[in-house]
Amino acid sequence: MTVAEKMDVIDRIMDDLSRNSSAVPSIEWHGDMLKLRAENLKNGTDQFITLEDATARIREKTGRK
Repeated sequence: MTVAEKMDVIDRIMDDLSRNSSAVPSIEWHGDMLKLRAENLKNGTDQFITLEDATARIREKTGRK
């Protein structure tokens, strides 16, 4: 398969999972992490950043431009 074909398969799988999200099991640690982040936001020890800032941080850490 070409890269484009593989990406198409991934897109189709993700679309299907999105349409049937109630059938997708939730990972326990993910729920725990979401609760922790919500608590941290509420008590002021965490904050949201913009998508642009997040992208810049990722690029900086990975060395990509």
